[in-house]
Amino acid sequence: MRIIDDPLSALFNVGRYFLLTKDSFYYTRFTEKEHYLKKPFEAPQNMHYSNFLKKINHYVVCIIFIALLPLIISCFPKPTVTPPPPKPVKIALVLGAGASKGFAHIGVLKILELNKIPIHMIIGTSVGSFVGSLYAYGYDAYQLQTMSFSLQREDIVDLTIPDNGFVKGEKLESYVNWALKNTTIEKLRIPFHAVATNIQTGEEVIFGTGNTGTAVRASCSIPGIFRPVQIGDNTYVDGGVVSPLAVDAARRYGADVVIAVDISSTLDSSPPKSTIETILQAVNIMYGRMTLIQIGRADVVIKPSVGHIGSADFSKRHEAILEGEKAAMEALPKIDLIMANFKREGRVP
Repeated sequence: MRIIDDPLSALFNVGRYFLLTKDSFYYTRFTEKEHYLKKPFEAPQNMHYSNFLKKINHYVVCIIFIALLPLIISCFPKPTVTPPPPKPVKIALVLGAGASKGFAHIGVLKILELNKIPIHMIIGTSVGSFVGSLYAYGYDAYQLQTMSFSLQREDIVDLTIPDNGFVKGEKLESYVNWALKNTTIEKLRIPFHAVATNIQTGEEVIFGTGNTGTAVRASCSIPGIFRPVQIGDNTYVDGGVVSPLAVDAARRYGADVVIAVDISSTLDSSPPKSTIETILQAVNIMYGRMTLIQIGRADVVIKPSVGHIGSADFSKRHEAILEGEKAAMEALPKIDLIMANFKREGRVP
């Protein structure tokens, strides 16, 4: 029998040799026309198994290596791809306009704070900006309650001869800056935005930087009651004219959850007894109508029952706070459900 000297060709007849024994072997030979098994025979004298292996060793090693390459690669440690952590949920508290009814905001804050509901952003309009700025600075809800009980009308209201308004607003601005130790908006502990209206263009303006007292004053400048506030080349009045409950602003600033506190949904049925009360009642009616535009886009709406409290009535502040607590307690199950869903997603620490 003739042995093929070419090692590459020999690979195609490897079946002939894999049964080699010390003295003899079987071999199977494949050709295009025949397939047969020959009887055992004596290996030729000039055939040496070791020589044959030397001839095909290089090719066999290459083939084995290529065949085993996937297995070898699979044994290497695979790089660990760590998915990015879930984006933390951002909760915005939107405090609406409503003059003296705004004491209810403090009651809401007490319940949210007691139940450890995180607040990552505060958007305030009119009295909502007043309460919101103090909370954003770092006063807790109970400190705000104490401050509200000691607050006198004369601390924030500076009546003047009617000239585009009965109240100058300078005392309000000074009180806020005093309470906040002149901290600017961008340096408050919680991100805070005050909503005002550009009286020249009718546009909603959001103050997120600058003098906090000035921004709150602009946001609270109810037309006909407060004099408009001049900032630069623009003149501003109460943000409630265009956005008494600024849910959309909270969304624009990235809020995933919006908790909105509406204190304008109910009206005092008693007739107003003065020019200021008449203006405030008319403004409150406007607030109620304008609030309907955005309120449906809030995730949670808290509505303290403060319709019996006049917009200029400071004597019922304690009742307003209690109504805020009651309304917040009623909304708490829905807030807890939302928080539970975000916890399951790993978005709440």
